[in-house]
Amino acid sequence: MTIKLGILGVGKIAHDQHLPAIAANPAFTLVGAANRSGAVDGIRTFPDLDALVAGVPGLEAITICTPPQDRHTIVRAALNHGLHVMLEKPPGASLSEIADLPGLAAAKNVALFATYHSRYAPAVAPAKAWLADKHITNVRVRWKENVRQWHPGQAWIWEPGGLGVFDPGINAMSSLTEILPAALLITKADLSFPANRGTPIAAMLELTDIAGLAISVELDWRQVENQMWEIAVDTDAGSLLLSGGGAMLDIAGTKTDDQDQHAEYEGLYKRFAELVPRREVDFDIAPIKLIADAFMLGKRIEVEAFTD
Repeated sequence: MTIKLGILGVGKIAHDQHLPAIAANPAFTLVGAANRSGAVDGIRTFPDLDALVAGVPGLEAITICTPPQDRHTIVRAALNHGLHVMLEKPPGASLSEIADLPGLAAAKNVALFATYHSRYAPAVAPAKAWLADKHITNVRVRWKENVRQWHPGQAWIWEPGGLGVFDPGINAMSSLTEILPAALLITKADLSFPANRGTPIAAMLELTDIAGLAISVELDWRQVENQMWEIAVDTDAGSLLLSGGGAMLDIAGTKTDDQDQHAEYEGLYKRFAELVPRREVDFDIAPIKLIADAFMLGKRIEVEAFTD
């Protein structure tokens, strides 16, 4: 029997990634959606979570793709309805509001999955395996893209809790914390805020680990040409370059082919299908902890106003 799944928040990421991944996974049957406005083609659509639960008897699980500012109330309601919950990244708008969610899921005996899709990019696991027994000497991250291309008209990302450039930057942090063997901490952060926006458009970060490893991270949403999503790692056995957001891997000059990024979301739903029958919690907060630290330690730098 398949898992009866609903989806809450049917915007760009849901259409681009979640709906195709759900359709490709025989473990799930999509039985309904909840969206603030408009219907979703081919799916029974309701105005909110309560209406979805009432209108779809036997609903078992839900994917939540709403903006992070409203996420905590929605997730708690879903868990209290006894639903297994899968969360689009980030898991919430703050650390304090997500702290109680794993405990609530365990108390309700349901699965809870905080997803980081970049960890499921095809070259991430091979990169992690190769680095496991190496002495790492330096790490450089460059995650630079065009916000107008990837987030057109999404006003919520510029509002407090929307994370700004850390919305894609959490992908870099999730990959970084996955492939490096030791826990990381922020030591310095310069955050560039447009004069007319409440979240940063760029960030320059310095991180380290318990051994004093030097890690530099450059995030920028103003990159129109030559967009890049890459992590370069120097080791005692040569250098590794994870690029294309984790789709490609170059180890000491030996390259893999560019691979399908849709595999990321297919991997997420494969994992969720494992968690649901076990009623398990997979809720890593390491990536969002680093982002919270960047805001706490960050020096604010005002830059020119941003217009869509």
